[in-house]
Amino acid sequence: MEWLSPEHFFALAMGLGLSAACGFRIFVPLTLMSVMANMGWFNLPAEMLWASSPVALIMLLSATGVEIVAYYIPWLDNALDTLATPLAMVAGTLVTLGFAPDMPAVAQWSLALIAGGGLAGLTQGATVATRAVSSATTGGLGNPIVSTLEGFFALSLSLLALFAPLLALVAVLGVLVWAVYKISKKITKASDSKTLA
Repeated sequence: MEWLSPEHFFALAMGLGLSAACGFRIFVPLTLMSVMANMGWFNLPAEMLWASSPVALIMLLSATGVEIVAYYIPWLDNALDTLATPLAMVAGTLVTLGFAPDMPAVAQWSLALIAGGGLAGLTQGATVATRAVSSATTGGLGNPIVSTLEGFFALSLSLLALFAPLLALVAVLGVLVWAVYKISKKITKASDSKTLA
């Protein structure tokens, strides 16, 4: 079982961290990888070499620019979430697949779909919920602040995943534990209020 080596574990942690970052901004992790690969600062795994071409870099930079600007347009930011959630899950799956160790195809795809796509989907779901709360409580005026924080988290988590993959994995797991705790607390509170009614 060569795929259980520390080197493969680090690569997988990198892929999972980048997948979670795709949930904040779909194209930021991919663009950062492409920029670093084109500058010669980072060697992409064989499955991700497509991102090291100048054409891919231009396309990813353009997509990132459009995505970031679109989230600052008040009526468009909530509408984008409808498209962003499935796209984030696809991006997270592909990134994890690209960094996944060489293992049987069924295991590799299962890992990519469940862990990579799942992490991206959970992160994206959290951003959707945050934006919905911001829209409801501030009439959309707080959404640019939420968008700025999401962009910051996407960039920070991507850099952490590339340079300190284990820390990125710990950060992602910490956020997931916190999110599950908060959701379960809300569910308990909602069921308690229904019981009292």
